[in-house]
Amino acid sequence: MLSLIKKIKSKIWSTICLKGVRCGKGCVCNNFCKFTKNTTLGTNCHFNGISISGLGPVIIGDNFHSGKRIRIINSFHNYKDSELLPYDTKMIDKEVIIEDNVWLGEAVLILGGVTIGEGAIIQAGSVVAIDVPPCAVAGGHPAVPFAFRDEEKYNILKENKRYL
Repeated sequence: MLSLIKKIKSKIWSTICLKGVRCGKGCVCNNFCKFTKNTTLGTNCHFNGISISGLGPVIIGDNFHSGKRIRIINSFHNYKDSELLPYDTKMIDKEVIIEDNVWLGEAVLILGGVTIGEGAIIQAGSVVAIDVPPCAVAGGHPAVPFAFRDEEKYNILKENKRYL
């Protein structure tokens, strides 16, 4: 019975939250999610709660999975050549790219201008402010790699289409 309730809840959240979003087949929202018009989702993406703010493009690849309370912020106030202090009214929009087969732990914050490489895993509570290489397991503030997946096994799973 609980499984049926979860499926119904996911169907409702997915219908509401993915409306108007460019996404491939099999995308699921298990909790409230907020996407922007500049968001593109691959296939088989599973969200447990994400909020995207800003006008920069956000591209999320195939087979993405996330924990709860994910934040992506990709628009920033201009301070470098501003006409006012501490910043002016000009906004700077930056792209975020999350490649295929990425897994984000709970409460991850991603800032604009970064790419998270294919197969990467981001530890819960991390702040992604710099690029993360493929197959890295990264964490911290800013998130930096502290381990790597076994790439040979990763590639075998990928070739055999072994996706959750």
